[in-house]
Amino acid sequence: MTWLITGGAGYIGAHVTRAMAGAGERVVVLDNVTSGVPKRLPDRIPLVRGSALDADTVARVCAEHRVTGVVHLAAHKQVAESVEQPERYYRDNVGGLATLLRTVAEAGVRRFVFSSSAAVYGDPELRPGELITEATPCAPVNPYGETKLAGEWLVRAAGRAHGMATVCLRYFNVAGAAEPELADIGVFNVIPMVFDRLARGEAPRIFGDDYPTPDGTCVRDYIHVADLAEAHLAAARRLAAPGAAGDLTVNIGTGRGVSVRELVDLIAEVTGDPTPALVEPRRPGDAPSAVGSSALAEKELGWTATRPVREMVASAWRGWCLRHPRAAAG
Repeated sequence: MTWLITGGAGYIGAHVTRAMAGAGERVVVLDNVTSGVPKRLPDRIPLVRGSALDADTVARVCAEHRVTGVVHLAAHKQVAESVEQPERYYRDNVGGLATLLRTVAEAGVRRFVFSSSAAVYGDPELRPGELITEATPCAPVNPYGETKLAGEWLVRAAGRAHGMATVCLRYFNVAGAAEPELADIGVFNVIPMVFDRLARGEAPRIFGDDYPTPDGTCVRDYIHVADLAEAHLAAARRLAAPGAAGDLTVNIGTGRGVSVRELVDLIAEVTGDPTPALVEPRRPGDAPSAVGSSALAEKELGWTATRPVREMVASAWRGWCLRHPRAAAG
Protein backbone atom coordinates (compact mmCIF):
# COMPACT_ATOMS: atom_id res chain seq x y z
CA MET A 1 0.00 0.00 0.00
CA THR A 2 1.01 3.64 -0.45
CA TRP A 3 0.50 6.39 2.11
CA LEU A 4 -0.16 9.97 1.06
CA ILE A 5 1.35 12.34 3.64
CA THR A 6 -0.03 15.87 3.42
CA GLY A 7 2.31 18.53 4.78
CA GLY A 8 5.10 15.95 4.65
CA ALA A 9 7.87 18.51 4.09
CA GLY A 10 7.06 20.45 7.27
CA TYR A 11 8.79 20.15 10.63
CA ILE A 12 6.60 17.36 11.96
CA GLY A 13 5.72 16.08 8.50
CA ALA A 14 9.32 15.43 7.48
CA HIS A 15 9.90 13.40 10.63
CA VAL A 16 6.76 11.37 9.96
CA THR A 17 7.72 10.87 6.31
CA ARG A 18 11.22 9.68 7.18
CA ALA A 19 9.99 7.41 9.96
CA MET A 20 7.44 5.73 7.73
CA ALA A 21 9.75 5.41 4.72
CA GLY A 22 12.57 4.19 6.95
CA ALA A 23 10.29 1.45 8.27
CA GLY A 24 9.61 0.23 4.75
CA GLU A 25 6.31 1.97 4.06
CA ARG A 26 5.69 3.38 0.58
CA VAL A 27 4.96 7.10 0.85
CA VAL A 28 4.27 10.10 -1.35
CA VAL A 29 4.30 13.65 -0.01
CA LEU A 30 1.88 16.43 -0.94
CA ASP A 31 3.05 19.85 0.29
CA ASN A 32 2.55 23.39 -0.99
CA VAL A 33 6.01 24.24 0.49
CA THR A 34 4.85 27.57 1.93
CA SER A 35 6.33 26.45 5.24
CA GLY A 36 7.61 23.03 4.21
CA VAL A 37 11.23 22.56 3.15
CA PRO A 38 11.80 20.10 0.27
CA LYS A 39 15.43 19.52 1.30
CA ARG A 40 14.17 17.79 4.43
CA LEU A 41 13.07 14.85 2.31
CA PRO A 42 15.34 12.17 0.83
CA ASP A 43 15.49 12.25 -2.97
CA ARG A 44 13.85 8.83 -3.24
CA ILE A 45 10.59 10.09 -1.74
CA PRO A 46 8.16 11.56 -4.31
CA LEU A 47 7.20 15.15 -3.53
CA VAL A 48 4.17 16.68 -5.24
CA ARG A 49 4.04 20.45 -4.85
CA GLY A 50 0.43 21.35 -4.35
CA SER A 51 -2.33 21.89 -1.84
CA ALA A 52 -4.33 19.27 0.01
CA LEU A 53 -7.25 21.67 -0.53
CA ASP A 54 -7.08 21.12 -4.30
CA ALA A 55 -9.35 18.18 -5.10
CA ASP A 56 -7.99 17.73 -8.64
CA THR A 57 -4.40 17.52 -7.39
CA VAL A 58 -5.31 15.08 -4.63
CA ALA A 59 -7.28 12.89 -7.03
CA ARG A 60 -4.38 12.85 -9.49
CA VAL A 61 -1.85 11.92 -6.80
CA CYS A 62 -4.09 9.15 -5.49
CA ALA A 63 -4.47 7.70 -8.97
CA GLU A 64 -0.83 8.02 -10.06
CA HIS A 65 0.62 6.60 -6.83
CA ARG A 66 -2.19 4.15 -6.05
CA VAL A 67 -2.75 5.69 -2.64
CA THR A 68 -4.56 3.48 -0.15
CA GLY A 69 -4.03 5.48 3.06
CA VAL A 70 -3.63 9.11 4.12
CA VAL A 71 -1.71 10.75 6.96
CA HIS A 72 -3.06 14.30 7.14
CA LEU A 73 -0.74 16.85 8.77
CA ALA A 74 -1.21 19.92 6.55
CA ALA A 75 -2.93 22.67 8.54
CA HIS A 76 -2.56 26.14 9.97
CA LYS A 77 -1.43 25.78 13.58
CA GLN A 78 -0.58 29.11 15.22
CA VAL A 79 -2.90 29.88 18.12
CA ALA A 80 -2.50 33.67 18.06
CA GLU A 81 -2.95 33.75 14.30
CA SER A 82 -6.12 31.68 14.62
CA VAL A 83 -7.57 34.31 16.94
CA GLU A 84 -6.79 37.03 14.39
CA GLN A 85 -7.89 35.01 11.34
CA PRO A 86 -10.62 32.60 12.45
CA GLU A 87 -12.30 32.54 9.04
CA ARG A 88 -9.07 31.37 7.35
CA TYR A 89 -8.53 28.67 9.95
CA TYR A 90 -12.05 27.31 9.63
CA ARG A 91 -11.97 27.53 5.84
CA ASP A 92 -8.69 25.68 5.43
CA ASN A 93 -8.45 23.42 8.50
CA VAL A 94 -12.08 22.27 8.39
CA GLY A 95 -13.36 23.08 4.91
CA GLY A 96 -10.14 21.85 3.34
CA LEU A 97 -10.32 18.65 5.37
CA ALA A 98 -13.86 18.06 4.11
CA THR A 99 -12.66 18.38 0.51
CA LEU A 100 -9.72 16.06 1.18
CA LEU A 101 -11.88 13.39 2.82
CA ARG A 102 -14.44 13.43 0.03
CA THR A 103 -11.75 13.24 -2.65
CA VAL A 104 -9.76 10.39 -1.12
CA ALA A 105 -12.94 8.44 -0.33
CA GLU A 106 -13.94 8.69 -4.00
CA ALA A 107 -10.43 7.44 -4.87
CA GLY A 108 -10.98 4.31 -2.79
CA VAL A 109 -8.86 5.26 0.23
CA ARG A 110 -10.05 3.43 3.33
CA ARG A 111 -7.43 4.38 5.93
CA PHE A 112 -6.98 7.87 7.38
CA VAL A 113 -4.68 9.19 10.15
CA PHE A 114 -5.51 12.69 11.37
CA SER A 115 -3.02 14.82 13.27
CA SER A 116 -5.10 16.51 15.93
CA SER A 117 -3.92 18.38 19.02
CA ALA A 118 -4.22 18.54 22.79
CA ALA A 119 -5.60 22.03 22.10
CA VAL A 120 -9.00 20.32 21.82
CA TYR A 121 -9.07 20.09 25.63
CA GLY A 122 -8.67 23.81 26.22
CA ASP A 123 -8.19 24.56 29.93
CA PRO A 124 -9.66 21.48 31.65
CA GLU A 125 -10.44 21.52 35.35
CA LEU A 126 -8.08 18.96 36.85
CA ARG A 127 -7.05 17.96 40.32
CA PRO A 128 -3.36 18.51 41.19
CA GLY A 129 -1.31 15.87 39.40
CA GLU A 130 -4.26 14.60 37.36
CA LEU A 131 -3.48 13.66 33.77
CA ILE A 132 -5.57 14.54 30.74
CA THR A 133 -7.15 11.40 29.28
CA GLU A 134 -9.26 10.88 26.20
CA ALA A 135 -12.30 11.01 28.51
CA THR A 136 -11.43 14.57 29.64
CA PRO A 137 -14.12 16.91 28.26
CA CYS A 138 -13.08 18.86 25.16
CA ALA A 139 -13.56 22.62 25.44
CA PRO A 140 -11.06 24.42 23.15
CA VAL A 141 -10.35 28.05 23.98
CA ASN A 142 -9.17 29.32 20.59
CA PRO A 143 -10.12 28.86 16.92
CA TYR A 144 -7.15 26.59 16.26
CA GLY A 145 -8.30 24.12 18.91
CA GLU A 146 -11.88 24.42 17.67
CA THR A 147 -10.83 23.50 14.12
CA LYS A 148 -8.94 20.46 15.38
CA LEU A 149 -11.94 19.24 17.37
CA ALA A 150 -14.27 19.86 14.43
CA GLY A 151 -11.74 18.03 12.28
CA GLU A 152 -11.94 14.99 14.54
CA TRP A 153 -15.75 14.99 14.30
CA LEU A 154 -15.52 15.24 10.53
CA VAL A 155 -12.93 12.45 10.22
CA ARG A 156 -15.01 10.07 12.32
CA ALA A 157 -18.22 10.94 10.46
CA ALA A 158 -16.56 10.48 7.07
CA GLY A 159 -15.09 7.22 8.26
CA ARG A 160 -18.53 5.89 9.14
CA ALA A 161 -20.04 7.16 5.90
CA HIS A 162 -17.39 5.70 3.61
CA GLY A 163 -16.20 2.62 5.49
CA MET A 164 -12.91 4.30 6.28
CA ALA A 165 -10.87 3.20 9.32
CA THR A 166 -9.51 6.26 11.13
CA VAL A 167 -7.13 7.28 13.90
CA CYS A 168 -6.95 10.77 15.44
CA LEU A 169 -3.76 11.64 17.33
CA ARG A 170 -4.02 14.36 19.98
CA TYR A 171 -0.44 15.34 20.63
CA PHE A 172 0.99 17.67 23.21
CA ASN A 173 3.98 20.07 23.02
CA VAL A 174 6.33 18.92 20.27
CA ALA A 175 10.06 19.68 20.32
CA GLY A 176 13.46 18.37 19.30
CA ALA A 177 14.79 16.94 16.05
CA ALA A 178 15.87 13.51 14.86
CA GLU A 179 18.60 15.21 12.80
CA PRO A 180 19.83 18.83 12.97
CA GLU A 181 18.63 19.58 9.43
CA LEU A 182 15.08 18.59 10.44
CA ALA A 183 14.82 21.04 13.33
CA ASP A 184 11.93 23.46 13.73
CA ILE A 185 12.76 26.63 11.81
CA GLY A 186 9.89 28.65 13.28
CA VAL A 187 10.06 30.79 16.41
CA PHE A 188 6.58 30.03 17.71
CA ASN A 189 7.23 27.26 20.26
CA VAL A 190 8.85 27.77 23.63
CA ILE A 191 12.26 26.15 23.02
CA PRO A 192 13.13 27.99 19.77
CA MET A 193 11.68 31.15 21.32
CA VAL A 194 14.17 30.89 24.19
CA PHE A 195 17.02 30.16 21.75
CA ASP A 196 16.07 33.25 19.77
CA ARG A 197 16.00 35.47 22.84
CA LEU A 198 19.40 34.25 24.00
CA ALA A 199 20.89 34.69 20.52
CA ARG A 200 19.80 38.32 20.57
CA GLY A 201 21.28 38.88 24.01
CA GLU A 202 17.87 39.08 25.65
CA ALA A 203 16.55 37.27 28.69
CA PRO A 204 14.16 34.33 28.20
CA ARG A 205 10.60 35.17 29.20
CA ILE A 206 8.41 33.29 31.64
CA PHE A 207 4.77 34.30 31.56
CA GLY A 208 3.55 34.07 35.13
CA ASP A 209 5.14 32.45 38.18
CA ASP A 210 2.11 32.44 40.47
CA TYR A 211 0.25 29.40 39.13
CA PRO A 212 -0.84 26.59 41.49
CA THR A 213 2.11 24.41 40.43
CA PRO A 214 5.24 23.32 42.35
CA ASP A 215 7.37 26.27 41.19
CA GLY A 216 4.57 28.63 40.17
CA THR A 217 5.13 28.33 36.41
CA CYS A 218 3.01 26.47 33.88
CA VAL A 219 3.58 22.74 33.53
CA ARG A 220 3.49 21.11 30.10
CA ASP A 221 3.97 17.72 28.48
CA TYR A 222 6.86 17.93 25.99
CA ILE A 223 7.18 15.13 23.45
CA HIS A 224 10.14 14.52 21.17
CA VAL A 225 9.16 14.90 17.52
CA ALA A 226 10.85 11.57 16.73
CA ASP A 227 8.55 9.85 19.25
CA LEU A 228 5.60 11.60 17.64
CA ALA A 229 6.69 10.39 14.21
CA GLU A 230 6.80 6.83 15.51
CA ALA A 231 3.27 7.27 16.85
CA HIS A 232 2.08 8.13 13.34
CA LEU A 233 3.83 5.03 12.00
CA ALA A 234 2.15 2.90 14.69
CA ALA A 235 -1.25 4.40 13.80
CA ALA A 236 -0.71 3.74 10.10
CA ARG A 237 0.28 0.15 10.74
CA ARG A 238 -2.74 -0.40 12.97
CA LEU A 239 -4.97 0.70 10.11
CA ALA A 240 -3.07 -1.45 7.61
CA ALA A 241 -3.58 -4.60 9.69
CA PRO A 242 -6.08 -7.15 8.35
CA GLY A 243 -9.60 -6.38 9.50
CA ALA A 244 -8.84 -2.84 10.70
CA ALA A 245 -12.09 -0.96 11.17
CA GLY A 246 -13.81 1.69 13.22
CA ASP A 247 -12.19 4.77 14.70
CA LEU A 248 -9.68 5.50 17.43
CA THR A 249 -8.70 8.74 19.18
CA VAL A 250 -5.65 8.76 21.44
CA ASN A 251 -3.37 11.16 23.29
CA ILE A 252 0.27 11.28 22.25
CA GLY A 253 2.27 12.52 25.20
CA THR A 254 4.70 11.36 27.86
CA GLY A 255 2.63 11.55 31.02
CA ARG A 256 5.43 13.59 32.60
CA GLY A 257 5.12 17.30 33.28
CA VAL A 258 7.94 19.82 32.97
CA SER A 259 7.50 23.37 34.24
CA VAL A 260 8.51 26.36 32.16
CA ARG A 261 11.07 27.25 34.83
CA GLU A 262 12.58 23.75 34.66
CA LEU A 263 12.68 23.92 30.88
CA VAL A 264 14.40 27.32 30.84
CA ASP A 265 16.95 26.08 33.37
CA LEU A 266 17.61 23.00 31.23
CA ILE A 267 18.08 25.19 28.15
CA ALA A 268 20.63 27.23 30.09
CA GLU A 269 22.58 24.05 30.87
CA VAL A 270 22.49 22.80 27.27
CA THR A 271 23.40 26.13 25.67
CA GLY A 272 25.86 27.23 28.34
CA ASP A 273 24.06 30.57 28.58
CA PRO A 274 22.87 31.22 32.17
CA THR A 275 21.04 34.49 31.42
CA PRO A 276 18.32 34.72 34.11
CA ALA A 277 14.75 34.53 32.87
CA LEU A 278 12.50 37.56 32.99
CA VAL A 279 9.14 36.93 34.64
CA GLU A 280 6.27 38.73 32.95
CA PRO A 281 2.51 38.75 33.63
CA ARG A 282 0.43 35.71 32.77
CA ARG A 283 -0.84 35.35 29.23
CA PRO A 284 -4.61 34.98 28.79
CA GLY A 285 -5.69 31.40 28.23
CA ASP A 286 -2.60 29.63 29.60
CA ALA A 287 -3.67 26.62 31.65
CA PRO A 288 -1.65 25.96 34.83
CA SER A 289 -0.95 22.36 33.84
CA ALA A 290 -1.52 20.21 30.75
CA VAL A 291 -0.01 16.73 30.88
CA GLY A 292 -1.45 13.85 28.93
CA SER A 293 -1.88 10.19 29.72
CA SER A 294 -0.69 7.99 26.85
CA ALA A 295 -1.99 4.74 28.37
CA LEU A 296 -4.57 4.27 25.63
CA ALA A 297 -1.98 4.81 22.88
CA GLU A 298 0.23 2.20 24.50
CA LYS A 299 -2.67 -0.24 24.70
CA GLU A 300 -4.09 0.32 21.21
CA LEU A 301 -0.98 1.20 19.20
CA GLY A 302 1.78 -0.47 21.18
CA TRP A 303 3.45 2.94 21.32
CA THR A 304 5.09 4.86 24.12
CA ALA A 305 7.43 7.86 24.22
CA THR A 306 11.03 6.99 25.07
CA ARG A 307 13.16 10.12 24.59
CA PRO A 308 13.86 12.39 27.60
CA VAL A 309 13.43 16.16 27.71
CA ARG A 310 17.20 16.78 27.83
CA GLU A 311 17.63 14.96 24.51
CA MET A 312 14.75 17.02 23.14
CA VAL A 313 16.44 20.29 24.09
CA ALA A 314 19.91 19.17 23.02
CA SER A 315 18.70 18.01 19.60
CA ALA A 316 16.78 21.26 19.08
CA TRP A 317 19.93 23.20 20.02
CA ARG A 318 22.02 21.28 17.48
CA GLY A 319 19.50 22.20 14.81
CA TRP A 320 19.51 25.83 15.89
CA CYS A 321 23.31 25.96 15.77
CA LEU A 322 23.30 24.46 12.27
CA ARG A 323 21.27 27.44 11.06
CA HIS A 324 22.94 29.99 13.35
CA PRO A 325 26.67 29.12 13.49
CA ARG A 326 27.42 32.13 15.70
CA ALA A 327 25.26 30.59 18.44
CA ALA A 328 27.47 27.50 18.48
CA ALA A 329 30.59 29.65 18.57
CA GLY A 330 29.55 31.36 21.64
